[in-house]
Amino acid sequence: MQVPAHTVTTVGVDADDTLWHCESLFRLTHQRFVDLLAEHGDAAHIESQLAATEKRNLRLYGYGAKGFTLSMIETAMELTHGEVSTRVIREILAAGREMLTEPVEPLPGVEHALARLSERYRLILITKGDLLHQEQKLASSGLGDLFAAVEIVSEKDAGTYRRVFDRHGTGADQAVMAGNSMRSDILPALEAGSWGALIPYPLVWAHEAAQAPADHPRYVELDAISALPDWIDQISAS
Repeated sequence: MQVPAHTVTTVGVDADDTLWHCESLFRLTHQRFVDLLAEHGDAAHIESQLAATEKRNLRLYGYGAKGFTLSMIETAMELTHGEVSTRVIREILAAGREMLTEPVEPLPGVEHALARLSERYRLILITKGDLLHQEQKLASSGLGDLFAAVEIVSEKDAGTYRRVFDRHGTGADQAVMAGNSMRSDILPALEAGSWGALIPYPLVWAHEAAQAPADHPRYVELDAISALPDWIDQISAS
């Protein structure tokens, strides 16, 4: 039996800063790093150096706390011309370890919204980052049983969404992707033919920022994840 084109069968959901806090922890660690290297430049200069190192290393380390920790160490070596102290290295490693062991608590409304979605649709977690750390965060969150599948990917582009929604659903054109990142969660999903629901988080990593699509018929910005199930139901009802 053919599924009508406007029927949603599959819902993809991002993890970090959509289901639980992440960027706020990175921002706190950024500040800790700036304080450690304060004698080697002002905050703006140190932040700029760290951002450039992160961007340069993404293709090598990918996304996540481990790659960020390596970028902090590399930046510290650059700022000190190779004379960074063992105390600073030790502090950076401690900060990275704390990021990896930070307790995970779902954001308000997340568990209820996911429970509603899992009753009606194939619910897929689609997230970037370090495989082990993302698996640990999902297990710690207590949300794992709500997902029909979990995809931890190195990058989110249109091809990724087509593959995931073909593998776990009935294709991208009958899928919704929801998340807080315009660059990673929304634009490539729309390009793949899906619907895209932006659920803003107060903090946005500069690398994930992008302009919203103008008047795209499959795009919406929601106030909170609690509004996602009703919006998806309206798509199918139309």
